[in-house]
Amino acid sequence: MASPLTHSPDALRITEIFYSLQGEARTVGLPTVFVRLTGCPLRCVYCDTAYAFTGGELRSIDAIATEVAGYRPRYVTVTGGEPLAQKSCLPLLTTLCDAGYEVSLETSGALSVAGVDPRVVKVLDLKTPASGEMQRNDYTNIPLLTPRDQVKFVICDRADYDWARFKLDEYRLDQRVSDVLFSPSHGQLHGRELAEWILADNLPVRLQLQLHKLLWNDAPGH
Repeated sequence: MASPLTHSPDALRITEIFYSLQGEARTVGLPTVFVRLTGCPLRCVYCDTAYAFTGGELRSIDAIATEVAGYRPRYVTVTGGEPLAQKSCLPLLTTLCDAGYEVSLETSGALSVAGVDPRVVKVLDLKTPASGEMQRNDYTNIPLLTPRDQVKFVICDRADYDWARFKLDEYRLDQRVSDVLFSPSHGQLHGRELAEWILADNLPVRLQLQLHKLLWNDAPGH
């Protein structure tokens, strides 16, 4: 017999919920509860969460909110996979905001953010050429970004860096959002090399190193 949640608009497939330090973005280093949704329509070559592509457990929004509350967090991040691939992500975000948390959404930038609660801090990833998914970028999302939001580029090589620098200028991203994040692809580009490029060009961006990989070697649940 099918679960009563199977066709519920208030159910989501969840890979994991865990409490850790935020590993990236503006709140890096702050204790945060992560809600990792299952599924993603993209297949970036550097993906570090392929375990979230399939499987997971169907959970109601109320059950998710109850588990999150048990950690007594200040910050909650909804991530994936690609969280917006599940329609019930939108009411989940609103529920978490209503509970008083500072909520952020990590999204690939391939799906519309138009319905995201305005209280949510959107961390939108623009896919570079070397990601293998550049054609999936939905640039209609950029006008929807606010001064509270952030844009992230994962940089694999010099060509990616030059492409990201062009997009930074084309959309004046540093004037549109709070932070533009340049992150070296783990194992492909050394952080020091990216830092030297940023300094040489005096870019208005933040170099981002993924803290969770430095501390826990990218183990799931951290």
